[in-house]
Amino acid sequence: MGKQHAWEQIATAGASALSLNAIAKQMGMSGPALYRYFANRDELISELIRDAYRSLADAFHARAAAGADLGGLARALRTWALADPQRYLLVYGTPVPGYQAPEDTTRITTEIMAVLLDACAAEKPSAVPPSPVEAHLEEHLDEHRAWAARHPVPPAVLHRALTFWTRLHGMLSLELSGHFTGMGFDPALLYTAEAEALTSR
Repeated sequence: MGKQHAWEQIATAGASALSLNAIAKQMGMSGPALYRYFANRDELISELIRDAYRSLADAFHARAAAGADLGGLARALRTWALADPQRYLLVYGTPVPGYQAPEDTTRITTEIMAVLLDACAAEKPSAVPPSPVEAHLEEHLDEHRAWAARHPVPPAVLHRALTFWTRLHGMLSLELSGHFTGMGFDPALLYTAEAEALTSR
């Protein structure tokens, strides 16, 4: 109820400007009528975040079930992001001021990370030994696995997954926020080259 109007508002003015009363007006309802479905703005934002994460989790599950490797997941991530930039920016962009996400809104991210970790584990291990800094990072990640939902992969796989995730999200965030506009190159080609570099290590 009202989710499509909420996405339209977010696309126009950003999530921080989301207004239940404005959505109700668009739908020809009174504000109090919409409050029967969502107690407040934050509850609506939480529902949109759950939907966004579920959508990405489903996309990753589908690609993995079809036999996609790490490169396939990289392509799936960009396809999903470009299909609805506002959805991407809601969950991976600038946090909404004053909004505190309930714990369950991010629980679905463990599914996304599990698919990614499985794909990283299936890749051929790097023949290049880690540098001292990389070895220290891997030891650190092995001791701090909460972000990976305690997935039982070796530290090198944790490192690979985190590197993959942060670097590709960095590029997507820059692209979808318009920071590549006017630079004269093809972001798709840059993303593909980065994904290939990450999967050929």
